[in-house]
Amino acid sequence: MGFKFGRGLLGPMRPLIGHWVHAGEHNGQTVRVTRLYEPWGKGWVRLTASWTLPDRDYVETAFYGATTEGPLGFWSFTNDGKHSQGMLADGSDVHAQAVAFVAKFPAGTGRMIAWPRDDGLPGFDFAVESQTQKGWNRFLVQRFDPVP
Repeated sequence: MGFKFGRGLLGPMRPLIGHWVHAGEHNGQTVRVTRLYEPWGKGWVRLTASWTLPDRDYVETAFYGATTEGPLGFWSFTNDGKHSQGMLADGSDVHAQAVAFVAKFPAGTGRMIAWPRDDGLPGFDFAVESQTQKGWNRFLVQRFDPVP
């Protein structure tokens, strides 16, 4: 099962629309992560991502839509007071149907990327990477299933 992009500026977001869950380990801790992508107003997609960790919860709200330059971009805000913004990018080095966004951070450039699962089941794989001189360094990988 591949991603089927929609038409228009928000077309790349179409495969992600829905409510998704990942359960696993991150840095030796059991985590549960949900990602809810939903249409929001005219020309926007809102993401609400929640990480449930043993000692705290971490929440992100992001909006995907047109940037002042025109291409698809995002604006992200987290409950620890951080924020970022980025633009749609090429993720074809990971998968031909990948949806990728790149953002600049004080520590460097990062990329988040989603692509269809390789087992044919509904859902997607998701990674966060930092850019190095040798390419992309992947430091987070999660597999998302539809929320039952």
